[in-house]
Amino acid sequence: MNMNGPENITRNERLQTCQEIAARLHEVYGAKILALGVYGSVARGTDGPFSDIEMFCVLEESDEDVDFSHEWSAGPWKAEVNVLSANVLLHMAATVDEGWPLSHGAFFAPLALYDPKDFFPTLKKAAQSPTQEAFTEAINGVLVGEMYEFIGKLRNAHLNGPHTYLPYLAMQFAQYGAMLLGLHHRTCYSTGAQVLPESLLLTDRPDGYEQVAKLVMSGELADPAKIVAACEQFWSGLHVWAAKHHYVIHTKRIPF
Repeated sequence: MNMNGPENITRNERLQTCQEIAARLHEVYGAKILALGVYGSVARGTDGPFSDIEMFCVLEESDEDVDFSHEWSAGPWKAEVNVLSANVLLHMAATVDEGWPLSHGAFFAPLALYDPKDFFPTLKKAAQSPTQEAFTEAINGVLVGEMYEFIGKLRNAHLNGPHTYLPYLAMQFAQYGAMLLGLHHRTCYSTGAQVLPESLLLTDRPDGYEQVAKLVMSGELADPAKIVAACEQFWSGLHVWAAKHHYVIHTKRIPF
């Protein structure tokens, strides 16, 4: 069967392509390069036959910070190379945001292709540096900025429609619930495909989360009443869980 790319490529072929990209980066950026590395599934050794390539090209610090990406498809495969100044990448690694449990695994164990000054161990230390206060702030941000908004949208859709919006909201409840758990445990997920099953291995989950996650993983999202009941139970469970751990959903009427 003929198909458009991506095509079935072996790991060895993918690693060879990484080396070819690294060689070209050396040609383009020369002595400015501090380190080159691969992240994502290729770095973990879990890449599948249709996986893409993700790489860091770390440049020595200069008067002007660099932060951009080369992203392209060569037909059979796709690659993304993040070109960043060292200080920019270290700052990113040390920052906690709502997507930290999924995005920051890249900083802990990249596959080094070129690292003569041991930059990648320094990057790992930066990723390990955020304080508990930073994680608490990120959790509070998800509780108010995402979960509170989702429950309002869910109640509006339940009351006024469209009910076709409810499956999407259930998926958002599950995804951001998993982010809350990852932040709470300071744990990164291995890949986007494993966020929900890996989140269910974590302890101290809010009541109702497991039901929403399993509902989404099963794909059984055709029953509006079932979706609403599961998400409402999770929302109630989040209030109890937040109070237990001193996370904040509600403040005074106007906090400024």
